[in-house]
Amino acid sequence: MKLKLDIDPDIVAMMAAEVAAGERAVSAAIREAGTGLKAAWRLQITGAGLGPRLARTIRSEQFPKATPSLNAAAVVWSNAPVIVGAHDTGPLIRSKNGLWLAIPTPAAGKSLRGGRITPGDWERRSGLLLRFIYRRRGPSLLVAEGRLNSKGRAMASRSKTGRGLVTAPIFLLVPQVKLPKRLDLARDAERAHDSIVGLIVANWVS
Repeated sequence: MKLKLDIDPDIVAMMAAEVAAGERAVSAAIREAGTGLKAAWRLQITGAGLGPRLARTIRSEQFPKATPSLNAAAVVWSNAPVIVGAHDTGPLIRSKNGLWLAIPTPAAGKSLRGGRITPGDWERRSGLLLRFIYRRRGPSLLVAEGRLNSKGRAMASRSKTGRGLVTAPIFLLVPQVKLPKRLDLARDAERAHDSIVGLIVANWVS
């Protein structure tokens, strides 16, 4: 008995076409998973009330950029990793010098730079001196003698009679603050990872 095996030369082209289809499918799936994860993280951030500006720090990029590949990968990250990471983990925040954290009250107002104001900034801006009040129960205070304007912010009083003068709490002093966990980025990352196989199958077109 003689057996004869003929290999159709088209099989090489067929295999090459199948590999190319696989490369396109993997790259498309990774791109969809990456952009989907970026959108999910941005939605989480805005849904947690952290604002669209912080949400826009979430970016994504795919590698390789120009050509399909079976080894395609996507990276999703934040340009503000410290802030986003803090809301994702809910860390315990302590003062750097081991003393107090100064939490501004509404009477403190905002910093001229737009961020959270510090006791030193407040004294320089207002021209008033802060006075420390220790409390056994509840947070201790930094207070100032002045008047409250129409927005509820403490200011120096120009009254010579003392009319309208109040002792206003400007900062609450606490040894530490537990930041609440407001995000769950790992949840969306796991969902994106689990979706990749299905996306590859859906995008595989010979």
